[in-house]
Amino acid sequence: MIAKAAPPALACWLLLAPLTPTAQAAPSPADPVFPGLGSTAYDALDYHLAFDYLADTRTVAGTAEITARTRQPLRELDLDALGLTVRQVTVDGRDAQFRTEEEKLTVHLPHRAAGGQRLTVKVEYTADPTARLPHTGWVPTATGFALAGQPNSAHTVFPCNDRPDDKARFTVDVTAPDGLLGVAGGTPAGSSRRDGRTTRTYRYRAPMATELLQVAVGDYRLNEHRGPDGLPLRDVVPPARLAAVRPALDLEYGQLEWIEQRLGPFPFESYGLLPVDTDAPDAFGFTGLETQTLTLYKPGFLTQPEPAIGSHMMHELVHSWFGDSVTPRSWSDLWLNEGHADYYGLLYRYQRGWPDGLGLTSLDDRMRAVYADGDQWRHDWGPVADPNAADLFEEQRYLGGVLVLYALRQRVGEQAFDRIERGFLARYRDGSASTADYVETASELAGQDLSGFLDAWLHGTRTPPMPGHPDWTVRPAGS
Repeated sequence: MIAKAAPPALACWLLLAPLTPTAQAAPSPADPVFPGLGSTAYDALDYHLAFDYLADTRTVAGTAEITARTRQPLRELDLDALGLTVRQVTVDGRDAQFRTEEEKLTVHLPHRAAGGQRLTVKVEYTADPTARLPHTGWVPTATGFALAGQPNSAHTVFPCNDRPDDKARFTVDVTAPDGLLGVAGGTPAGSSRRDGRTTRTYRYRAPMATELLQVAVGDYRLNEHRGPDGLPLRDVVPPARLAAVRPALDLEYGQLEWIEQRLGPFPFESYGLLPVDTDAPDAFGFTGLETQTLTLYKPGFLTQPEPAIGSHMMHELVHSWFGDSVTPRSWSDLWLNEGHADYYGLLYRYQRGWPDGLGLTSLDDRMRAVYADGDQWRHDWGPVADPNAADLFEEQRYLGGVLVLYALRQRVGEQAFDRIERGFLARYRDGSASTADYVETASELAGQDLSGFLDAWLHGTRTPPMPGHPDWTVRPAGS
């Protein structure tokens, strides 16, 4: 998400510093940014979701079938849910009593569940994508909807354990009337037609966080092509906008080649763009959003010349690695997503020779400018890895995160930095990771204890000296 020479091969790096997959750690008791979200009493293992779009009322008849494993004995199971009219709940096929309060759907289990027990909870509900809610993951359009659930709004679309660290497998059925296309991320897995309505099924091959789900219904057509090594590219585009956005869609191949040289093979089964079919300025709060395998965009953005959009497109593409394949353990770790996406987006910009918004043409110059504002940003928005809900998506998580990565590269050198990046991605692929996990990986692969150095950059209230640049200065906060 954004609000505003090739390295050595992976195999060589892992021979220098082999990493073994790390077991997923137990979830933290509560998310520091959104403490009311989610539950640690169980793990969601699988979601089978069905969305049936009713064009005459512009509503969605939904079904969420959630398979979970309890972490402790339970008499009730809490799901996050907001704005959903729940009609029926069953547990392992038996009717279950339930209640809704604030942003929770509490299911009374027919029998006490033991710790480690598997349960399947099925919720039938109705949702209105146009409903006015305190926050929403729906993007309503004239002919349907799309989704933008980040950070805390997936549960306005379907009941779930809405924590970024509780990843699960997803299967999605989307039903739409003739003349409209229902799509989701992942891989198409069959379709059926009945009474003028078509149901299409999609499966995500890799585990996914709830906030990364993309489902859309509307007047769309598929633009299918191939990326490097035959990677399927599947864009979902309003036909009236295809000619205008095609130059942007044609950039995907080259961008994938560029970033794969730095981060390794694309981590998912396919990629594509979804320029949503609405020009409403308040349709959703971002220019682009990295929903897994199918990135959401405001369509007007993609009609601009390449120098105006290329860095941003790279930012969203990088999220496939940092944010989707490796999700933040909690929302306080957001800088791992946004700092990395901005870092590689800026590298791409300057390598292509495109000046940034300040007229600067190198990462060194941009980081010097950001460094000068370091104390002010810490004063206004807190340290890089200590956000709150109000300042979560401020520049401190974006360019402030880039500054941390730049400082780390200055400290350890480019080769060690690249080892850290790929090693971190390899270790936590298809899982979630925290700031502490990144620090531990960096120390291990750099061969030195970086905990004190990175703690000052990530959690300190003052901007530390920049390695290699003793002449760089920080303006006092408030000046």
